[in-house]
Amino acid sequence: MTKTANKRLARLISVVAICAGLGLPVAAEEITSIAILTPETGTDFGWNQQGIEGAKAAGEAEGVEVIVAENLGYGDVRPTLRELAEEKPGLIIAHAGGYNTAAPEIGAEAGVKVAIVDSPDALKAGMVADYTASGHEGAYLAGVLAAKMTRSGTVGIVTSGEPPSWNAQSAAFAEGVKATKPDAVIRYAVIGPAAYSDAAGGKRVTESLIAAGADIIFGQGNGSSFGMLQAIETTPAGDGGKVTFIDVIGDKTPIDKGYLLSSVLWNLTPVYQAMIEDIKADAYGSRNYDINLKDDSVALLKTDQIPDDVWDEVMAVREQIVSGEVKVTPKFDADSVHALVSGN
Repeated sequence: MTKTANKRLARLISVVAICAGLGLPVAAEEITSIAILTPETGTDFGWNQQGIEGAKAAGEAEGVEVIVAENLGYGDVRPTLRELAEEKPGLIIAHAGGYNTAAPEIGAEAGVKVAIVDSPDALKAGMVADYTASGHEGAYLAGVLAAKMTRSGTVGIVTSGEPPSWNAQSAAFAEGVKATKPDAVIRYAVIGPAAYSDAAGGKRVTESLIAAGADIIFGQGNGSSFGMLQAIETTPAGDGGKVTFIDVIGDKTPIDKGYLLSSVLWNLTPVYQAMIEDIKADAYGSRNYDINLKDDSVALLKTDQIPDDVWDEVMAVREQIVSGEVKVTPKFDADSVHALVSGN
């Protein structure tokens, strides 16, 4: 290295040191693109669609390109991750719990930042952050709604697996039901260990809970939720009336035939936008991300099935949660869910 180059380097180091000492920003990291991987197509009115739409909206707001790789399944996605990493996006969003091992591995290999779910302990400065987003506050409200609307006094929870986000919502839903109607019966069923796209299984399990007396079903399932909805549309409740459905994450109103009671809506745009802003500020990997009622990244869907007086009562509980008067603590483990639904 020449003496001139050495002097320039010394001056640069001095400038950086001075800026750091004064608390001034040294240089914002540039990010021109992000990528998102989803296991199913972005047309499920749920997890996959909200992820893709949230990433696109965040990209538009932050002025970055968004690369979408969808319908990748739940198997090994390392080949796709490597292909995307070659394009050097500023961030790869691995939008499935099954990707939370492969994504950090390939991210480290390629020097690309990654976002994962269901693994909050994987936080790594500058490289990995988690967004085990939980709509538990909204699920609690859904439980309050179900308790107020059930005719039979029995409600059901059908899930396509027991990942942390589903567990947190199942537990909060059960707490909301019990807080509102202590003598209510809660039926709980899991389609399979990772039956996210099993529509046939969703239909079969939902029919079994309706046969057990449930007239409202809280369903969590990606593609399997279409099977749940089919069962609800074709299977009457024990009193001969209709069963209604409380969905999660997305809004199935465009395909509803009069059975959609509500949905715990997730808006992932603020989550992804915060990730991009943290990357620009050279702070990525310093925290994980979540959603909540306070900033409307979680909300309960109002449909025509809900009477205005019932809705007002549910919204009053929402205000109590936002103010801190009612605390809804997320329970991410399956054992907590089992204890709550069994009444222990």
